[in-house]
Amino acid sequence: MDLVTVFIVDDYLLTRIALRQYINNNSSLKLIGDFSNAKDCINQLKTLQPDVILMDIELFGINGLEATKIITQKYPNIKVIIHTSFNSDERILAAMSSGASGYCLKNDYSNLNKIIENTVVQKNFCVDLELAKSAFSKIPLGNIYDFENYYEYQRLKNLLTERELEVLGLMVEGKTNSQIADEIIVSTNTAKAHVGNILTKFSVNDRVQAVVKAVRANLF
Repeated sequence: MDLVTVFIVDDYLLTRIALRQYINNNSSLKLIGDFSNAKDCINQLKTLQPDVILMDIELFGINGLEATKIITQKYPNIKVIIHTSFNSDERILAAMSSGASGYCLKNDYSNLNKIIENTVVQKNFCVDLELAKSAFSKIPLGNIYDFENYYEYQRLKNLLTERELEVLGLMVEGKTNSQIADEIIVSTNTAKAHVGNILTKFSVNDRVQAVVKAVRANLF
């Protein structure tokens, strides 16, 4: 396998120094550029393109995720690996959606070479297993009983407030507006308003249609 060429993009000098040392001590990697901001990196790509870019997220000017999207759209053969101190689930999923090929933490160099090689050779999205488990747990579960609409359950549920979901449950039980009002201790007009909001959000004309939709989506 040929040497994997690498760019570093990080606004913290000590991180760039550490990465330089790591790459220079690795016989399968070759550093061909490092930058303190994404704009300079993107400009350099016009004349020199690496196999992999190690990209920080928190950057002055163009942030790392925005830069990743720009780079992967314009240079699809370049693999961008987010290299950051942040291990939030949202950032991992955002990295995936921006086109990144991997995600790794700055304080852990044990898997960096493996992640770099896997993104280049296997062309997979590579991330530490524990980080992946945590991030992917945020993805809603599909409806395994309805292959035509895997995510109807989560979509419909997300449309409603907690109170509206409670009211919908009482509608499924066949309760009238006045009975719902007594159950949740509000006025009949307020209960009626909640029911009306549910019908509007479900894009249906009556209570029966709303209940059928809720049952089909396995909301209760």
